[in-house]
Amino acid sequence: MKRIMLTVAYDGTKYNGWQVQPNGVTIEGQLNKALSELLKEEITVIGASRTDAGVHALCNIAVFDTETRIAPEKIAPALNARLPEDIRIQNSKQVPIDFHPRHCNTRKTYEYRIYMGKYENPIGRQYAHFVYVPLNVEKMQQAAEYLLGEHDFKSFCVAKAQVLTTVRTIYDVTVNKEGSYLTIRVCGSGFLFNMVRIIVGTLLEIGRGNMEPEQMQEILEAKDRQKAGPTAPARGLTLTEFEFVEMTAF
Repeated sequence: MKRIMLTVAYDGTKYNGWQVQPNGVTIEGQLNKALSELLKEEITVIGASRTDAGVHALCNIAVFDTETRIAPEKIAPALNARLPEDIRIQNSKQVPIDFHPRHCNTRKTYEYRIYMGKYENPIGRQYAHFVYVPLNVEKMQQAAEYLLGEHDFKSFCVAKAQVLTTVRTIYDVTVNKEGSYLTIRVCGSGFLFNMVRIIVGTLLEIGRGNMEPEQMQEILEAKDRQKAGPTAPARGLTLTEFEFVEMTAF
């Protein structure tokens, strides 16, 4: 028995998120199906980030156990031949049998893209959220800096999320405008359900002038989902980087 790690890129537009669901097509479900057919054994992957419906990824991580004699690096191209064109394996390699992608120190980076204009741009509309109201980028960046460090992010999590703790560490948050696009980049140790999208929704409220940057601190301290802004749409969000801080591989 050996454990294989996959780096998975996907367009999440057509999928009901990462995790297998009884009534919906998911990324995890597609991987399980393709791997089981390829390796002629029942395969169930373990994912590192359970992205929401409509969220994209360049580098999500999944591991699975197998008895196959296929060389680890050969699994990626063989699997790509069986997967839908909106899911592609970027890398496959062997890792220690006890390695678990959710039980180690990581740095994850998400980017949220916003298209600003008088009318929506039909090209790329599945990868950016459209906003026609002018945004104060400077105030958004000021507010984002309150999120840096270790905090209880309960205000930025769905109320009924089942987690052991809502404390997370944010290493970096930037708000950059290039032409008609605004990119909010968030790097952290891990994220709660809808956390990045709620952060974005709150920053948008500040950018529109409905909140002041200083209110971000008050929202954090409140530990109340009702104090934060709305949840931004999923389509603008992409998992862009995934780094293992501590990992030993073969």
